[in-house]
Amino acid sequence: MSIEEKLENSAPDETKDQANGDGKTPSVEETPSTEVQASTSEAVVDDGMKWYVVHTYSGYEQKARLALKERIRQNKMEKFFAEVLIPSENVIELVRGEKKTTSRKFFPGYVLVKMLLNDATWHLVKSTPKITGFVGNALTPPAVPEEEVLRITNQMAEGTLKPRPKVQFEEGENVRVVDGPFVNFNGVVEEVKPDKGKLRVLVSIFGRSTPVELDFVQVEKN
Repeated sequence: MSIEEKLENSAPDETKDQANGDGKTPSVEETPSTEVQASTSEAVVDDGMKWYVVHTYSGYEQKARLALKERIRQNKMEKFFAEVLIPSENVIELVRGEKKTTSRKFFPGYVLVKMLLNDATWHLVKSTPKITGFVGNALTPPAVPEEEVLRITNQMAEGTLKPRPKVQFEEGENVRVVDGPFVNFNGVVEEVKPDKGKLRVLVSIFGRSTPVELDFVQVEKN
């Protein structure tokens, strides 16, 4: 079962007050979530470590990641953790007429943790501020297959090198042009060119359907 299917079929563990935890969320400067970062320890023992999905408050994935890494450091448990990962990719969108690159999370409200699961590490993760618990069985969560995580990290790397359009389109969809000489015209998607990030749209000009090639970011769905 893929990560997507697990998240669709799962519900968060019991929620807790955002102020809960053994301390305040550390005020550490956030780093881009597209980076795949390991814990600060150089002496990580990887034997037996597996990937697990952890649920966080939506919109607080980065704060949860930083809080967990800080608690790992404070408790000197670096050897039990390898990576804390927020699956995300770079996407392109049109903001005030200009193309902007932003980050989009694959699974909002979730982070992946590679760790050696035992009573101590389970409690450390579960009691971290902004984290509500593990996805799956509350006490013995299922591990995520390594190949699933590899697929995600490859997708992250591709998104870093070549940002994707934020919105995807399909043939036959009704769209409105939001940029360029045909702004505010309505049309129908005739062809999608995902590799080029372009669409061929049939736009009604003076009562006649005219094919126009546009960038993904130049149109929005009606």
